[in-house]
Amino acid sequence: MSANLQGQRLSREQIKDTINDMPAFSLYEDNYFISGVPLNKDITRQTADVKYQVSFRYLLSRNKFPWDSYLFLTYTQKAFWDIYDKSKPFQEINFKPGLNLGLPVFDKKDELLGMAFLKFEHESNGRDSIYSRSWNKIALAFHADLGKRHTLSGEVWWPFRYKKDNPDLPDYVGLGEVNYSFEIKPELWSFEIMAQKGLNWELKGALRTRILYSPFEMKSINFMAEWYYGYAESLIAFKELRSMIRVGFVMKSDDLNFL
Repeated sequence: MSANLQGQRLSREQIKDTINDMPAFSLYEDNYFISGVPLNKDITRQTADVKYQVSFRYLLSRNKFPWDSYLFLTYTQKAFWDIYDKSKPFQEINFKPGLNLGLPVFDKKDELLGMAFLKFEHESNGRDSIYSRSWNKIALAFHADLGKRHTLSGEVWWPFRYKKDNPDLPDYVGLGEVNYSFEIKPELWSFEIMAQKGLNWELKGALRTRILYSPFEMKSINFMAEWYYGYAESLIAFKELRSMIRVGFVMKSDDLNFL
């Protein structure tokens, strides 16, 4: 999206033009490479790690689907790499392909209120036997602008086909998540927080906070500091309580960032 459209209430025509002009392949979720150490256990070559993520989407058709929606094929891969260990093994790789139907939502003036999404996603660690971790979900998400510097998004999902190998997975990943972002200093510093609550009365779930700094001309590239506290950061160890602080780089998507 061009910079002169940021922070505006975009019209239906502007949204249509932006989607028609965007490349077929684009970034989807955050693409990052960060490294750090635990805060709740001893720091060793085995507990320090690298976490990185590659994520993209493909616009299947520029012709609108029902209700002026657009269909995307999505793929996200998240890896945990024990890079400081002697043999540098990969602790875990999680794969998440999906289909994503995006729908711009407009007010009575035909100006954008937010983006709604209907998603189908499968997430797996690609292993078998007792090490297999996989689940499927159908999700509804909505991203809304709360002002020039505030953005709020929420997602609720229905998990299915997980009970055979991981029947208690929803106790840790819950039925949804909330994300909030705030521009501390526009186009330079920003703050993000994500919260999940497991599907039980215990204090299981996750909290992730991020500070981003972008001194570059290309504002999609940021330095990032992340603190993750909670469960289900990786599928193989979704029952493990983690408290990890990591720093590195992140590339955020500008496409469909209409708010």
